[in-house]
Amino acid sequence: NIDMWTSHRMPVESGSSAASRQAKQKRKSHSLSIRRTNSTEQERTGLQREMLEGQDSKLPLSLRSNLLDLFGQIEREFENLYIENIELRREIETLNDRLTAEGQTIDGGDLTKGALKTKASHSTSQLSQKLKTTYKASTSKIVSSFKATTSRAVCQLVKEYVGHRDGIWDLSVTRTQPVVLGTASADHSAMLWSIETGKCLLKYVGHAGSVNSIKFHPTEQMALTASGDQTAHIWRYMVQLPTPQPVADISQTPCDDDIDFSDKDEADGDGEGPNECPSIRMASTTLRSHQGVVIAADWLVGGKQVVTASWDRAANLYDVETSELVHSLTGHDQELTHCCTHPTQRLVVTSSRDTTFRLWDFRDPSIHSVNVFQGHTDTVTSAVFTVGDNVVSGSDDRTVKVWDLKNMRSPIATIRTDSAVNRISVSVSQRIIALPHDNRQVRLFDMSGVRLARLPHSNRQGHRRMVCCSAWCEDNSSCNLFSCGFDRQAIGWNINIPALLQEK
Repeated sequence: NIDMWTSHRMPVESGSSAASRQAKQKRKSHSLSIRRTNSTEQERTGLQREMLEGQDSKLPLSLRSNLLDLFGQIEREFENLYIENIELRREIETLNDRLTAEGQTIDGGDLTKGALKTKASHSTSQLSQKLKTTYKASTSKIVSSFKATTSRAVCQLVKEYVGHRDGIWDLSVTRTQPVVLGTASADHSAMLWSIETGKCLLKYVGHAGSVNSIKFHPTEQMALTASGDQTAHIWRYMVQLPTPQPVADISQTPCDDDIDFSDKDEADGDGEGPNECPSIRMASTTLRSHQGVVIAADWLVGGKQVVTASWDRAANLYDVETSELVHSLTGHDQELTHCCTHPTQRLVVTSSRDTTFRLWDFRDPSIHSVNVFQGHTDTVTSAVFTVGDNVVSGSDDRTVKVWDLKNMRSPIATIRTDSAVNRISVSVSQRIIALPHDNRQVRLFDMSGVRLARLPHSNRQGHRRMVCCSAWCEDNSSCNLFSCGFDRQAIGWNINIPALLQEK
């Protein structure tokens, strides 16, 4: 009111000043509009809640209320952006009007008009850049939240592999034909499964303790298992794949759609073992020398040597043909949790409860270097190589970090989650990280740390207990990701990530 009274008392101003004052008054009216919106927000929220309670929906009221609050926040954010956009556009119009008025008073030659046009273009481009920057900064989170609505990742549960009598710690897929799935369980056995039919093809029962990991030879039909009996076994297998049965049409489930409404676990009755599954009781090679649980093992490139990781705080390098201990890799302060080898180079990475992981370099036979990395604040549950020059580490501190082998002083990406992360895996072809969690979830991220999807999880499908491990399969059309957990089952998934979601 004071501004309006003053405008009546003051002499008439020039065109540019009047335009500037008009723009300020319009901005002030918009700010008043925002305040009025905020003042009535409680009334509107109360009305919406009353309408919400009157609607017929199967969603719990608390969940519907949370959704309403989230959509209300999004609406307010877009409203603020809309108002700011209008104000910026008015500033551009005011500037153009002022420049036009100034141009009329200048003695006009082509050179002067050219200079005026250049000045106007420069000022307008600055405001345009400011507008773009504002939108990018303000809407980046909103855009990322709604990104999946235009092109969604499709995650389809294809097959469940049931037959173990205790939790499954680890799983992997063969690298040679026939392509089969291997699982390692706390029930003292390892099993080989037909990926297509879910039928058990072979059972290894040579260990006297929990089988903690399983890995397959890169070129031959041999498996390497690590056990709580303080040994690692190498055993040969021969399997014949059954004739695939017609697969029932399973509707494609967009990731993140299923919501777990209950923490109820299914009954823990002893499941029936797989029918007519042949077994192997003797290993072709037994690797001994650890003084504690052997928690993991892997083949070095070429398959002539293997590395084992143990709770005795050491990792051992063995010759496969002679079973002799070649090197004992010591230095960790607490128990080891995992080990992994590079697919093409003689590199080994070991993880430990001491919050570190170590990179061991055996490329030069005369020099065996080691690097220690201290990027986590809790147990490093696994660290794996990618096809490129990266290492990805997961931890009980609820983070996953991506490292560059050429410069590993600090991670190039950090993924923060809401639950401890177990044995991770990275897709060779798509470079997607699969994160199995203690809270029964499996999430997918790209190498830049951008979340791509969460696998469907409900009382009807998905894991019912802690998910221990994930493994990608590049050579199977029906299932390209597998997960296992302490609910005694492994699950085969078909993951389809559109290229749009993988763009950085």
